[in-house]
Amino acid sequence: MNEDIKFIIDTAKEAMDAAIKHLEKQLVNIRAGKASPAMLGSVMVDYYGSQTPLNQVANVNTPDGRTISVQPWEKSMLQEIERGIMLANLGFNPMNNGEMIIINVPPLTEERRKDLAKQAKAEAEDAKIGIRNARRDAMHDIKKTDASEDLQANAEIDVQELTDSYVKKIDTILDNKEKEIMTV
Repeated sequence: MNEDIKFIIDTAKEAMDAAIKHLEKQLVNIRAGKASPAMLGSVMVDYYGSQTPLNQVANVNTPDGRTISVQPWEKSMLQEIERGIMLANLGFNPMNNGEMIIINVPPLTEERRKDLAKQAKAEAEDAKIGIRNARRDAMHDIKKTDASEDLQANAEIDVQELTDSYVKKIDTILDNKEKEIMTV
């Protein structure tokens, strides 16, 4: 196989891997009824004047499936952490007991589950778009190489097979997430 074509296919594969990683990261933020420290991943706290991720100023744990506990490393940070959670607009009501912050994760309603499933579908569709863009770029770059027509045609088939396998991966990831979201 021509070195240029091999490089083009490898580059497309890296772009598709990045789309899958991004999708998985986005899906972690969509809660599925069970409490998870990742739910507070987007919370930023004012730490001595600079916005700092919550996990850099406190331990975030889930003692059970319905509760998240936030134990700050400095007690003086309790108010700031509470404010950060409220500002993140995650729909949680943090309770401060003077030692730590406890968040009860309410069970999801059927309507909210459907909304979350739609959100997951939208994220999956974005990932598919990223994969199709990688395919388009690869096909375009293959046509520009000085390889023989046969090599170019074979490379295009390889890129299409790669694309199909990544789209299947996305569908599998989405199916699993939807099951997780819809399970009561």
